[in-house]
Amino acid sequence: MGSISVGVAALVAINSFRVNVTEAIHDESRALLGADLELRSQQPFTDSVQTLIDSLESTGTGISYVTNFASMALARRTGKTRLVEVRAVTGTFPYYGSIETDPPERWSSLQSARFALVDPAVLVHLEVAVGDTLSIGTGAFVIDGVLSKVPGEFSAFFAAFGGRVYIPATYLDETGLLTTGSRTVYRAFLAFDGEDSLDDFIESHAELLRDQQVRYDTATEREQDFIEAMDLMSRFLGLVGLIALLLGGIGVASAVHVFVKSRLPTIAVLRCLGAPQPTVFSIYLLQAGLLGVLGSAVGVVLGVMVQMSLPRVLRNFLPLEVPVAPEWPILATGLGIGAWVAVVFALLPLLEVRNVSPLQALRREYDTSVRRGKQRLAAYAAIAATIVGLSMWQAPNWATGLAFAVALSGTTLLLWLTAWLVMKGVRRFFPRMAPYVVRQGIANLYRPHNQTVAITLAIGFGVFLIATLYVSQRNLLRQVQLDASPDRPTLMLFDIQRDQKDSVEQIITGSGFPLLGTTAIVPGRISQVNGRSTRQILADTVNPPRTRWPLNREYMNTYRDTLVGSEKLVAGKWWGAEEAEGPSGLPRISLEQDLARQLDVGLGERITWDVQGVEIETVIASLREVDWARFETNFFVVFEPGVLDDAPQTFVAPTRVPDAVDRAELQRDLVLAFPNVSSMDLTAVQEVVEAILGSVAFAIRFMALFSIASGVIVLIGALATSRYHRVRESVLLRTLGARKQLISRILATEYASLGILAGLFGTIFGVVAGWIAVTYMFQLSFSAPLLPLLVLWVGTALVTTAIGLFNSRDVFKKPPLAVIREMSE
Repeated sequence: MGSISVGVAALVAINSFRVNVTEAIHDESRALLGADLELRSQQPFTDSVQTLIDSLESTGTGISYVTNFASMALARRTGKTRLVEVRAVTGTFPYYGSIETDPPERWSSLQSARFALVDPAVLVHLEVAVGDTLSIGTGAFVIDGVLSKVPGEFSAFFAAFGGRVYIPATYLDETGLLTTGSRTVYRAFLAFDGEDSLDDFIESHAELLRDQQVRYDTATEREQDFIEAMDLMSRFLGLVGLIALLLGGIGVASAVHVFVKSRLPTIAVLRCLGAPQPTVFSIYLLQAGLLGVLGSAVGVVLGVMVQMSLPRVLRNFLPLEVPVAPEWPILATGLGIGAWVAVVFALLPLLEVRNVSPLQALRREYDTSVRRGKQRLAAYAAIAATIVGLSMWQAPNWATGLAFAVALSGTTLLLWLTAWLVMKGVRRFFPRMAPYVVRQGIANLYRPHNQTVAITLAIGFGVFLIATLYVSQRNLLRQVQLDASPDRPTLMLFDIQRDQKDSVEQIITGSGFPLLGTTAIVPGRISQVNGRSTRQILADTVNPPRTRWPLNREYMNTYRDTLVGSEKLVAGKWWGAEEAEGPSGLPRISLEQDLARQLDVGLGERITWDVQGVEIETVIASLREVDWARFETNFFVVFEPGVLDDAPQTFVAPTRVPDAVDRAELQRDLVLAFPNVSSMDLTAVQEVVEAILGSVAFAIRFMALFSIASGVIVLIGALATSRYHRVRESVLLRTLGARKQLISRILATEYASLGILAGLFGTIFGVVAGWIAVTYMFQLSFSAPLLPLLVLWVGTALVTTAIGLFNSRDVFKKPPLAVIREMSE
C-alpha cells in the first residue's frame, strides 16, 4: 500500500496543480497581458505604424505606451548603484488586472510627479526605502512605493536581475538615456471593444506590422504561451513522479511474491477441498486489487495535501494567483491507475498460485516451480504496455513518452541484469576462505527468498535519479562559473558612446584595473540572402519553410581581426592582414555555425545588411563555434575591420575587478561621470544563473523525493516480507550457540552488500545518463564530481544497512524456543 500511495500522490499532486494553473491562466488571460494587444519594436514606431495607432485612438481604442530599457540606478543617499530594468509608462495601462503596490494605490498617482515604483529587490540592493531618491541617467525620481504584484510576470526573475523601476514617460527625456545604440524596446498596449475588432485589426494590418519589424502579441497568444510552458514543465515533472509509481509496482511484485510463498499450504488445502485454479487465483488477485485501491486512496489524499501546498512553494515562479481546488477527474484517474499498477505488477508472482498442487498440503517439499507459458508472457506484455501507456499519457508528446518508457525499461533491465549477474557471480566465484561472517552474509544475496533484485531496483533507481540530477546540475553550473584567471571579466560596461570611449577607459585604468579589450557594437538587420529579400524568403511556399527569428531580428554585430577565447573556427578561413578583400571583392563576415544552419547558408554565399539605413552586401568567409556559456563578448556575426568603422556604434568594455567593494565604487564613479553607461556585475549574473538552475533543480528534486521515498518503502517492505525466513535462520544459529553480535554482523554484511551494490550501479548509471544529457542535449563539456558521488555511494550503503538492522530487531527480542513454537503452529 505504501509503495502505491507515494507514486499516486506524486501524479495526483502535479497533474491536479497543472489543471489549477491552466484554469487560472484561462480565467485571467487578459490580465496576463494587461491589454488585448501588445505591439513591440526595438526602434521607435515608424510614421506609418504610429499613424495607424493614432487612428485607433481616435475611434475610442485604449492606447498606452511602455518604454523598456536597462540602466544603472544610483541611490543618492547610500551611493550604491545597480543595473535595473526601467519602464517608462504613459496612459492607463494595465486595462485588465491591476498592479498592486505598498503603500496601496500608488500606481494611480505615478503620473502625477517625478515618482518611481520599484521592486522590493531594488530597495535591498541599493539599501534605500520609500521616500529616497533614485538617479536614472540625468533624471531624479522619488521612490513612492514598492511593487507587490504585477500580473503576468515572474517576480523572482526580475528580482534576480536587479528589479524593475517604473517611472512616468513624461520625464523620460530628462534621463538622457535614449541615445544611439541604446537597447530599448518600445511597446504599445491596446484595448479593443470586442474580439471581432481585434481580429479585424490583426487580419488587416499584420503584413504592415511585419514589414515595419513590429512584433505583436494578443491576450490569447499570451495565454497559450503560459499554458504550454506550464504544461510542459508539469508533464516533465510528472514523468519523474511516474517513476515513483512504477517503483511501487516493483514493491508490489516483491511483497506479493513473498506473501504467496507464505500462503502455499493454505492454497494447497483450498485445492484439496475442490477449489479450482481460477478461483484460487481470483481470490489472491482480488486481495492485491483491494490493497491497490486502498493504497491509491491514501495516495490521493496525500496528493491533494501536496497540491494545496504547491502555490506557496512556487508563488515566486507563477505569473498569477492560483486558486487550488480538488480535480475530481484527476483524483479518479489516480485511484484507477494505482489499482491497475498494483494488479498488473502482482500478476507475475500470483501466477505461482495456479501451479499449486493439492499434494503440496501433504508434502511441502513438492516442486511448485512456475512453468513458462503464455500466461507469463501475457503478464510481461501487460507490464510493458502499462509502462508505455502511462509514459505516453504523462509526457508532453508521444515521442517523448515512448523515449522515456524505453529509457526507463532500459535502466530497469540494466539494474535487474546487474543484480542477477552479481548473484550468479558471488555464488560461483566468492572465495571460500573468507571469514564466516562474510561468507554467511554474502551467501544471503543468493539464498532462497532473497530480495537482491527488488532492493537493487528500488534503491538503485533512487540513487540513479539523484546522481543524474546532481551531475547534470553541477556541469551546467560549472559552465557559468567565473575562474580566477586574469583574462576573465567580472564587470561588463556597455552603451559607451564613441566620444566617451577614451574617458571611460581612463577611469578604468586609472582605478588600477585592467581593460580587457573594448569591442564595438553595430546594430543591423538582414535585408537579403543571396539576392532574395527577407520578405520573399518568408513568403516562399515552395521551398521548405525557414525559421523566422534569424530573418526578423536585429543583430548586434562587431568587427575585429582576431578570434576570442570562446570561439573556434570550424569552416572557412579567417581574414589576414595581408588580404585587402575577399575573393568576390565583397566585405567578409564570419557566422556562428548554428545561425548559418538556421539561415541555410554556407561559405561563399552572400548576405546583405541594413545598417542604419545603409545596405552592405557581404560574403560568408568562415563559420565559428561559439561557447555562449563563457562570459565573453560573443557575437553571431563578426565583420572584417574597415567595413563598419564609420557606422553609428556603441562600445562594450569588460574589466576584471575581483573585490565586490571595488566593483561597487567603480560603478558609482562611472554612473556619476557618464549616466548613460550601464554596467553588469558578472558575478551577480552568475549568482542569478545558479539561482534559476537551482530553482529548476529544486522542482525536479521535489518530485524525485517521491521516487526516493517509494524506493525506501520498497526496501523496508522487501526486508519485512522476508523477515520470517531471517528469524528462522537466526534462531537456528542461536540454537547452535551463535551470539547476538555474530548474527548482527552477518545481517550487517548482507545489508551493506545490498547497499553497496545498489548504490554503486545506481551511481554509475546516473553518471552515464548525466554525461548523455550534458554532452548531447546541452552540448557542453562533461566532468564527473567524484567526491560527491563517492559520498552518495557510501551514504546509500550506510542508510540501507541502518534500515535493514532496524527492520530485523525482532530477531533478538524472543528466545529461540518461543520462535520455534510459533513456527510449528
